[in-house]
Amino acid sequence: MNRWLTTTVMAVLLAMLAGCMGSPGPGQRGPAGEDMSADQFAQTDFNRTVTLEVRDNLTSLYSLLDKLYRRNPREWRKTGVADQKTAVNRVKHAIEVRVPPGDLAGLRDIQILAVSLDPNYTGDRVGAFIYGLADTIIAAHNGKTRLYATDALDGQRVYNAARNVEAAAWLLASRRGNQGEPLLLANEMSPNATNLSFEREFGAIIGRLDLIANLLGENSRRIGINYAQGLLLFNFLPVR
Repeated sequence: MNRWLTTTVMAVLLAMLAGCMGSPGPGQRGPAGEDMSADQFAQTDFNRTVTLEVRDNLTSLYSLLDKLYRRNPREWRKTGVADQKTAVNRVKHAIEVRVPPGDLAGLRDIQILAVSLDPNYTGDRVGAFIYGLADTIIAAHNGKTRLYATDALDGQRVYNAARNVEAAAWLLASRRGNQGEPLLLANEMSPNATNLSFEREFGAIIGRLDLIANLLGENSRRIGINYAQGLLLFNFLPVR
C-alpha cells in the first residue's frame, strides 16, 4: 500500500511539473530544455545548468563536425565509410562512449587536439579535432555529461577548457600544412561568399564554459560569505 501511494504521488508530481513547463506556440522557438526524467530529482538547479551547458556544447561541436566535413570531404573519406552522415555518426558515437579513433588509441583530450592540428598527421583530421575538443570539455566536467548533487567541479578546469577551445579555434584558422595550405577549410571571407558560422559556434562554446567557470567561482565565494554572515548575525546552525 505504501509503495503504491509513493508511486502515485511521484506520478502526480511529475505530471504537475510537466504541466508547468510552457512550450512555444506553432512556428515559434523557445528555450531548449529537457523532458522530465527521474534522475533530475538528484540534481540541484546548478547541476541542471551545467548539464544543459555540456549538452549544448556537444551539440555545437556536432554542428562544427558536420560543417567541417562538408568543407573538407577528403577527411571523412579517409575513414573508408560510405558517406558523410555515417562519418558524422561514427565520431558522435566515439565521443559518447569516449573511445578515441583507432589511430589515436591511448591519447586523451588535449593530446588528441594537438595531434589533430599537427601538419604531419595523415588521419581524419576533422574527426580527431572534434573528438579532442569534446573530450577536453567532458574531462573538465570530471568526465561526465550529466551532473548531480554529489558532484563537485573545479572552476579552474572549466576555465582552462574555455581557453583550450579558444586556442584551438585560432589554430584552426591560422595553422598551415607543409605546402602552405590551410589544415582545414573553415570560415570563408571572399568576394563571392562570407561564412563566419564556425567562429560563431566557437564563440558560443567559449561563452558557455566561461559562464560556468565564473558561476563556480562565485558559488565558492558565496559559501564563505554566507558562513561569515552567519557568524556576524549570531545565527545558530541546524543540527537536525
